[in-house]
Amino acid sequence: MNGKPVSLITGANGHLGNNLVRHLLAQGETVRASVRNLKSREPFAGLDCELVPADITDKSSLLRAMQGVTTLYAVGAAFKLWAKDEEKEIYEVNMQGTRNIIEAAAEAGVRKVVYVSSIAALNYATLPSKESYGFNPDRRNAYYRSKNDAEQLALALAKEHNLRVVTVLPSAMIGSEAFTLSESFGILKSVYDGNVPIETSFTLNWIDVKDVAAGCYAAAQRGVNGRRYILANEKSMTLRETTTLTMELFPERGLKIPPAVPKAVLYAIAFIMEQSSRFTGKPPLLRTNLVSMLFGVPQDFDISQARRELGFTPKSPDQAVREALLYLKANYARLS
Repeated sequence: MNGKPVSLITGANGHLGNNLVRHLLAQGETVRASVRNLKSREPFAGLDCELVPADITDKSSLLRAMQGVTTLYAVGAAFKLWAKDEEKEIYEVNMQGTRNIIEAAAEAGVRKVVYVSSIAALNYATLPSKESYGFNPDRRNAYYRSKNDAEQLALALAKEHNLRVVTVLPSAMIGSEAFTLSESFGILKSVYDGNVPIETSFTLNWIDVKDVAAGCYAAAQRGVNGRRYILANEKSMTLRETTTLTMELFPERGLKIPPAVPKAVLYAIAFIMEQSSRFTGKPPLLRTNLVSMLFGVPQDFDISQARRELGFTPKSPDQAVREALLYLKANYARLS
């Protein structure tokens, strides 16, 4: 590195991580990108950044990666809604990874941390949800529980170590650049492929990943220590609405609007899928706990704090979906 302040991004080959690398480079930042496997170089082709190995479950690797770092973007985490052993593969990874990240940052002398949480950590009791309503009290899903508890742990450890930490809470990120499909982008691909047989009555708060990357950078520059910022859109979309938009954009695909089913039927379908997953080892398309948690609940947010303090101005959900679908079509073979 050249003596300038250094920004480290963990999980830099992931959807948000890689777009954040690109955004910081465009701002003239000196960027260090950490990945678990240095063979994962395709997302960094042509990018002027330093690539280093680090794993959030290995504190010593994080300490090595953080030497000389001024700003840390803690992006890397277990982002999946199902696993064979959810406590070990999701909850414990995100909790121990968070502890390692914050403690290593404090020991390495990092000046500020942008910790990437999720809208899963928000309280949905009153809508539109906002940061000041607190954390999600629902304990039924391991991923939601892990993001909720890990964010609180990050803030508590930061206070203990006198470390400046700002947390950001993105919604369902889609769009370019992508080298693998995240859970969120994978759902949009399922709509594009016509693989959504029924309307689940779940809503999705679509957000362009580039807008989230810009929000992360703004949080590092202007975010208030200890404060949470929702990086989402105000309004969510149903799968039916998303399918309708996809049909308008690609009428040649012959897509059809999926029929709606009652909650009890959806729950039964999810139960059967979960039982099948025990034998196949493949993630079920539906989860019973998600049906219980999300059926008919709009994922709408008050983002006035991020607008006011970070200058966060995301694309509309419609525009984000349209651009992501066009990108998906242009890169379909690579992303399938």
